[in-house]
This record gives sequence, structure tokens and C-alpha cells, in this order.
Amino acid sequence: MAAGHLALTWWGHASSTVEIGSAQVSIDPLLTPRLGHLRRYADPPGAAAYDADLVLVSHLHGDHLHLPSLRGFPPEIPVVVPKGGEGLVRRLGAHRVRPVSPGDVLELAGVRVAVLPATHDDRRGPHSRLRGPALGFRVDGAGRSFWFPGDTELRDDMGQVGPVDLALVPIGGWGPTLEDGHMDPVAGAEAVRRVGAVTAVPVHWGTFWPIGLRHLLRANHHRLFTTPGQRFLDALEGGDTTAMVLAAGRRVVLD
Repeated sequence: MAAGHLALTWWGHASSTVEIGSAQVSIDPLLTPRLGHLRRYADPPGAAAYDADLVLVSHLHGDHLHLPSLRGFPPEIPVVVPKGGEGLVRRLGAHRVRPVSPGDVLELAGVRVAVLPATHDDRRGPHSRLRGPALGFRVDGAGRSFWFPGDTELRDDMGQVGPVDLALVPIGGWGPTLEDGHMDPVAGAEAVRRVGAVTAVPVHWGTFWPIGLRHLLRANHHRLFTTPGQRFLDALEGGDTTAMVLAAGRRVVLD
């Protein structure tokens, strides 16, 4: 692929593949039809979801550091993971695990990865002693750039990230409440304005929902599952950023 190439495939939830220059960067791969009591309400990812030169993991929660999904990547692919979670990934047989903390900068697979802080729970789970910092990432390569803040609240230092070609912005969750450590569509739009982006795509919404609650809590399902994407578009309307909602599995070229 020529220098300057930029393309995106959103696989659902926070999982995406960004093609930047000649590199394919996989973000928080969660490529399963079920996760505990959660069911995927989107097309399942195909084999292309495992094509990657680099994997970035933003935090240790099971819907972001998902071991069965990571097991599907070739062991020689570099995996960037919050410091503290590297043992989980190495036990899968991965050869090139890079534990990182906010402020680290890496050169991998032909791109530059700046590791950013995020405001989110740092535990593996509610009863786990395993901890690692919640992260975001700015990635630059071939004269193009993208930003993925990870699960986070709105932060004052987002204005220091610098303008990017593409912002992948988490705007939801997977259940009938949106807890601390997340952004809703309006906060996500404000984050984009603070950073500055040519194109913004909402992620972490409209994919997983607890089995049985789709019909029992219709109002919450509508607000937190069905409509976040459109509300994100509405919140950015009239600004300098082109916002677009993608269907899971759709690839869009941003050249």
C-alpha cells in the first residue's frame, strides 16, 4: 500500500483494524459471539479481523484484553498491553509482548505509538488483584495519524494529543447503565473537539447487550444501545470534523 494510506474497519464494540501506511493495527480485539452474559448483536467478524502487524490493548478488562481473541493472532505479532497484564498475553504463546505505561513511545511495525493516560478502572476484574493502567494511544505513520482514547472519561489533557486524521471514540458500553470511566455521545464529541480530527468514528456501542434485557429494559436499550451513534453525529454537526457511523465489518478508506 502506498504511503499516506488510511483505512478503517470497525468489528464492533471497541475492536477495530486501522490500516495506516503499510501497517495494519488491531485495537482491543473482541471477536467472539458471546462474552459471559453478553450476546453480540452484530455481524460476527471474519478472518480478516485477525490480519494485523500490531495489536494494541487499552486496558485489562475482559472485553478489551480478551484472551480467546488474542489467541487467534500469530505469536510473532507485537502486542502492546498495559504494564501488569503482560503475563496473561505471554501465556498464550505471544513472543513479542510490550508492557507499557502512559508516556511511553514505541516504534513498531513501521508506526509510532504514543501511549496516553485514560480515566478508567485499572483492575482485571472486580475481584482480581491484577492491575494495569488504563491507556489510550496516538499512532502516526506514513504521514497519517489516528487516536484511540480507550475507555475513559473526558480529560483536560486531551487538548495536548494534537490533531489527527482519524479519531476512534468510545461513546457507550454494553449494559443498561453507563458507569464512571466512560464517555457518552456528547462527551465523546467534546473529546473530538479538544483533540481535533478530520474524521471521527464512534466505537464501543451497539454491539453487545445482556441476554434477556433487550426487551425488559426497552428505554435503556434504545438510549444506550440503539441511538448513541446518531447522537454522536448530531453532537458534531456543524463542526470541522466529518463524523460517520459504520456498520460492524464495513471497511472505509480515508485516503
